[in-house]
Amino acid sequence: MWSIETFVVVAAIFILAGFVKGVIGLGLPVVSLTLLTITLGLKEAMALMLIPALVTNIWQSLSGDSLSVILRRLWTLLLAICIVVWFGASLLAEIDTAWLLTLLGVVLCGYSTVSLITPQIPSPGRAEYWLSPLVGALNGLITGLTGTFAVPGVFYLQALGLPRDAFVQAMGVLFTVSTISLAVALRGHNQLPPELGALSAAALIPAIGGMAGGQRVRRHLTERRFRQVFFYSLLVLGFYIVVRSILRL
Repeated sequence: MWSIETFVVVAAIFILAGFVKGVIGLGLPVVSLTLLTITLGLKEAMALMLIPALVTNIWQSLSGDSLSVILRRLWTLLLAICIVVWFGASLLAEIDTAWLLTLLGVVLCGYSTVSLITPQIPSPGRAEYWLSPLVGALNGLITGLTGTFAVPGVFYLQALGLPRDAFVQAMGVLFTVSTISLAVALRGHNQLPPELGALSAAALIPAIGGMAGGQRVRRHLTERRFRQVFFYSLLVLGFYIVVRSILRL
């Protein structure tokens, strides 16, 4: 049974995660996963963030008129994610949690650093037909092992040069497919107990409340400044997770 203190912590984390997504349009899975990992553990965190992430990502993937174009262009990437997430999740039960935490911390540090630098990523050009499933496979493996959806998929979507609205919608599609695949994989490997599913569903309420608050703040705060604060904070948290997990090895 979960204690009242656990419910309060989970609710607070999802209010914050929803707030971040409301302001900058992404970050709910990353923020919730990072903070839940520190407080409850990686495997529990991966299960708890599923329903709030799924609902918000479906909304994002349907907000736009480019869905059919995105699916036609990225279907090999999405298919690779669906397949490889299962294998990543199968390793979740076999690998020491400290190693997985180290990987999560490294991914967060890398994601934050690249996002802060925001380099001009070259277009894949003619290599897109074989690079898409390769990126999807790597994204699926990292998702299965750590529960993070963005690396390297988001950077690859940036390289494709999609229009802004199509890019945001493509991220929603990427995250939705990753979330569903992870949920199926965790359930198939008995890593998704019913009580965690119920708590994840309950977390949807504070997540949506946080999003509503974040959308209001967005009108008064520049996105550039908030993104800087967000990714620097994520970089510090990632470094903390790496150091903490290395000390446990």
